[in-house]
Amino acid sequence: MAPLREMVLYYNPDQSPYAAKLKGVLVRMGIRIKNIAPEQTGELVGTLAGKAGNGGGGEPREQESIPQIPEEILVMKNFTGHRIDALLLNLRKAGVPKIALKAVITEQNSRWTFYQLYEEIKKEHLAMTAAETEKEKG
Repeated sequence: MAPLREMVLYYNPDQSPYAAKLKGVLVRMGIRIKNIAPEQTGELVGTLAGKAGNGGGGEPREQESIPQIPEEILVMKNFTGHRIDALLLNLRKAGVPKIALKAVITEQNSRWTFYQLYEEIKKEHLAMTAAETEKEKG
């Protein structure tokens, strides 16, 4: 059986000048990219990633009730740990600044809206950053 095709859902609200470099790395690595627009953040992650039969109430929320996401987000589908490491190394080599908010699509989060996923990875990132700061003070 052929390996599942890797895909990245990429959300970039500020159209960062590094987006072209990031996309170049993805293309060279044979990774599909799907740009997520602000009006798509109410859609389910699994739907955005092209999963069929996603379960969970598939209707996106009314758009006006979804706040804008101010940060860049990289969500990976069908990646092995080795390929995640390779992607991050290639991005660094290409001069792409570290993307703080990253996630891998799971069975659970594929049923969340993109905005709900953002809220969760933002919370995790803040907790990890706080823990690192505490350790440095240590």
